[in-house]
Amino acid sequence: MKKIAALLSVCTLLVGCSATAHQAGEQNTSEAHSASGSSEGAFTIGLTYIPDVQFAPMYIAHDKGFFADEGLDITLRHHGAQEALFGAMSNGEEDIVFAGGDEMLQAASTGIDVVNWATMYQRYPVVLITRQDSPIHSPADLAGHSVGLPGPYGENYYGLLAMMQSYSLANVDVQYIGYTQAAALASGQVDAIIGFTNNDAVVMRDSGMDIREIPLVAGDLPLVGVGLGSPRDAINPVAFAKILHALQKACEYASEHRDEALDIVAHYVPSLRDPAQRARAGQVLDATLALYTGSSVFGSQNTATWEAMAQFLKQSKVIDRVPDLPAYTTAVLDQWAGGK
Repeated sequence: MKKIAALLSVCTLLVGCSATAHQAGEQNTSEAHSASGSSEGAFTIGLTYIPDVQFAPMYIAHDKGFFADEGLDITLRHHGAQEALFGAMSNGEEDIVFAGGDEMLQAASTGIDVVNWATMYQRYPVVLITRQDSPIHSPADLAGHSVGLPGPYGENYYGLLAMMQSYSLANVDVQYIGYTQAAALASGQVDAIIGFTNNDAVVMRDSGMDIREIPLVAGDLPLVGVGLGSPRDAINPVAFAKILHALQKACEYASEHRDEALDIVAHYVPSLRDPAQRARAGQVLDATLALYTGSSVFGSQNTATWEAMAQFLKQSKVIDRVPDLPAYTTAVLDQWAGGK
């Protein structure tokens, strides 16, 4: 019971700090940056919802002047809690959005004008997580067991669908439990969860849980992780390649100067002033930076994965149709590779 209480306390603390961090993050960005579109190199990048250490490369690229070194005037804008993911981009408040490739494809299938032009997470961040003493060593072992995830949406859900299809799973008790995965797994409410390797797994281990992370499929997931997207006609290969260069420098800086990187993040996420929160954030930062690796080209697009994802999401009825035009482009990567 002590472990469950501790996990619930962690979740409560994170939620409580998020509201404060959100307000502080909005103040930082709105006061420090100019409005979108004020010059040729000015762009607003939309970051999902609340300031978090997972956005560290963006914060570092701005605060260390890596964007400015490229002749860019970048505004970082966190979305409001009730704001649609692509709403601000659609109405012109944002030029670029930081979101899942799968989310962009789903949006494009409904007619929203968004095209992914770089993939930041070269590895999909979602895994199957169970306790170390569990008999579940593979998704194939889930038959007769329960698995929890927030709900029938987002990367957790897409990962669940891919896993179920890959292993032809039946007789699995799928439970939608909101954002209580850690406590649900610790208490035995569920036997496993679908969670993020750079968030859920870190929090659980930091709270004393002995867990096992299991890949969702034996090979490559037919899913594309977090990337950068813009309206099709607004994609500027030359300028956007400079954004990639700045973000690559930021990732390298964070890897080489971890404490300084966390100091920068703390300007956006005030809860990091607490030593325990800072230590946990450092682990999240390490796990997040690892997701950016895996390709020889920073931000690389994988055409085969995009095509496989389109067919998978249609087959799974996540989307009704595959968009007539691809929901991704290699134009920026072509410029990025050619200009290096």
